[in-house]
Amino acid sequence: MTINLDTAVTPTREERLGAITGYNGNLYELCGTGCGHLSNRERLFSQSSSCNAGCALGQLSGIRDVAVINHAPSGCTAMSANVSVTNSQMAAKRGIVNNTVFVGTGMDENDTVFGAVGSLKEIVKKVYDRYKPKAVFIGTSCVTGIIGEDVDSVVEELKKEIPVPIAAVHCEGFRSRIWASGFDASDHAVLTSIVKPPVKKNNVINFKNFYESARNEIIDIFSNFGVRPVFLYQNSTVEELEHLSESLATVCICGTLGTYLGNGLEQKYGVPYIRTINPLGVTGFETWLRQIGKVIRKESEVEKYIEGERKKYIPKIEEVKKQLKGLRAVLGMGPGYAFEVSRVLQELGMEVVWTAAWHYDRKHDNNNNPPAARYLMENSPKNIKVSVTEQQNYEILNILNKYKPDIYFSRHPGTTVWAIKQGVPALCVNDEYMIFGYRGTLNFAHSVLDTIKNRSFEKNLASRVNLPYTKWWYEQNSATFLKERVK
Repeated sequence: MTINLDTAVTPTREERLGAITGYNGNLYELCGTGCGHLSNRERLFSQSSSCNAGCALGQLSGIRDVAVINHAPSGCTAMSANVSVTNSQMAAKRGIVNNTVFVGTGMDENDTVFGAVGSLKEIVKKVYDRYKPKAVFIGTSCVTGIIGEDVDSVVEELKKEIPVPIAAVHCEGFRSRIWASGFDASDHAVLTSIVKPPVKKNNVINFKNFYESARNEIIDIFSNFGVRPVFLYQNSTVEELEHLSESLATVCICGTLGTYLGNGLEQKYGVPYIRTINPLGVTGFETWLRQIGKVIRKESEVEKYIEGERKKYIPKIEEVKKQLKGLRAVLGMGPGYAFEVSRVLQELGMEVVWTAAWHYDRKHDNNNNPPAARYLMENSPKNIKVSVTEQQNYEILNILNKYKPDIYFSRHPGTTVWAIKQGVPALCVNDEYMIFGYRGTLNFAHSVLDTIKNRSFEKNLASRVNLPYTKWWYEQNSATFLKERVK
């Protein structure tokens, strides 16, 4: 689907990509004959979920020296504490200072009845006068959406008074059941308000990631090919974002995170977007590097680098694989990692008995299936049980109780804790670069082995914890909680 950069409101993933949040079946059905034709399933019972505003405003707050203004009740801005701590810690690791401010307008009952565009405008002016940010992002909320608050008009008025980029970020929580819609909203704001048309090409690759934890390693890798990365958005500057259109290519560490920005830059400015499986595991890393080499015309340099690294790491990885072979795993992650990590586990000789994705995009913005899911379908040695669970812990625990895997993998600590309480060894793949490249794959394999061998904590905890789930509950088939959505 073509990305429309002439509108202020970004379509949700349900609208744009046909994304679903409810499904129970298998990999071949999800990604094969049913691709583009799957019906979303509604839950008769729903336990928890997340809000896309957290992703949208959290991403933008990582940009240095900007102001993020959440036009919402005070409770919706509770995320600001976590955002502030994260940004200060990430900046400290780099030895820099991030002066970004995250404030809320604190809408109350009076604002809900009579509107609050006047107070919003005054708050934005005061924030600018006090902090002099280099850009201002105004996030919307469920309340502003319900009462029809015209934030876009406020933005247009403020553009005449404040000499920095200003953008509305439409991330009302009820607009989408998929938090990744917030990633798209943040990218849309950057593309429409900050990125400028290219003047010249630079030896730069745009690298969309979360927290740039492998920054130094990636800078070193890219130096072999005569290019340098600019990491987005954590610790990036407005000046760097202005020149994204001049880069040689755009890559990402997570397909879910990067699709909107990558396709938007390619569509509007012709910056190639690298659409491959992500650089997790040996196959992912080599596929990713080779596609980068092809796009920037550095194939020989890439092959030389791969040859040298394989000599150092492949024998060590093969040795660990012998001890992992045949271990059974269940996964619960966002789709950008669920299918990638499933592939890596198979590369390590493990059996994936169930993969649960928090949502699933039927098509990405180039109108093709997500690379990670498609690759897994085409190369998996056997069909895999798959569900789309929208962070439903009760479904994960039912799966763990039924299949009793050797290990459970998650990317969110909440589900990891519950698995451990059940007595299942669990490993949280929270660091986005935990399985990056050859060295990351080797370290990850050792982490899996350590988790499997040291099970005393899980056993002791499970023997002392009374879970709220009864025998009757565990006997329920989670698929029975799903029904066809009425159109």
